Amino acid sequence: ACAGYGLTCRVGASEVLLGNREWLGRHGVSLSAAQEAQVAPLEAEGKTIVLAARDGQLAGAVTLADTLKPEAAAVLSQLREMGVQLWICSGDNERTVRHLAQQLGVANFTACVSPSGKAEKVAALQAVGEVVAMVGDGINDAPALAQADLGVAIGGGTDVAIETADVVLLNSDLGGVAVALHLARAVMRRIRLNFVWAFGYNIVGLPLAAGLFYPAYQIHLPPMFAGAAMALSSVSVVCSSLLLRCYRPPKLPRHCAAQLDGAASTRASVEV
Repeated sequence: ACAGYGLTCRVGASEVLLGNREWLGRHGVSLSAAQEAQVAPLEAEGKTIVLAARDGQLAGAVTLADTLKPEAAAVLSQLREMGVQLWICSGDNERTVRHLAQQLGVANFTACVSPSGKAEKVAALQAVGEVVAMVGDGINDAPALAQADLGVAIGGGTDVAIETADVVLLNSDLGGVAVALHLARAVMRRIRLNFVWAFGYNIVGLPLAAGLFYPAYQIHLPPMFAGAAMALSSVSVVCSSLLLRCYRPPKLPRHCAAQLDGAASTRASVEV
């Protein structure tokens, strides 16, 4: 077996291959024009094709279709409004990934990517100065989750992805990705505000307490008032931070939710 590609086994005296096009191609199995004509429309509908070959001859194909999460389009729309550049990085074939990207309104995507290829894509974005957050839930996503500046694992994902990620959503709702980013920005804004306030407060208070203005202007701050002012500075920063308790997560544009055709996540086998 080879992660992200397929597997080879023996059934009786026959060698059986099961995997994607590249896996079968490595073993000298390719699709004829007639077979390609049957498979291409299924891929154009966003379905993943798992090919099966026996003794070097294509024997059949299984179509798999992952149902989009109802909130996926709304979450991505929210992230775009927040100024996030979106990428889809998938091991599926290009037709399937293109169809998915069109459904979700994502312009940037890469297809036929191995687990290590996902990590390389993340590294390539980092090399041009991008700060990359990777969201995934599978074993194939673990290398990219580790490579990213921020790895986010879906709560219902595999143990490997959860152990590798920096942030783990408590459930499978993708809305948590937008909320986590929005909350992180709110916290950083509050930290900067506290820093500016405390810095400005001390820039004014310390010279007064030290008596630097007394010789010229006879202005000074008595020690007892200086001590009270210092305590007040700390209290004001703490109170400012406590205002984060009033944080409210953003409301996702639910009108952008994807309209899905059918509820089944797996389709039947198709002979080619």
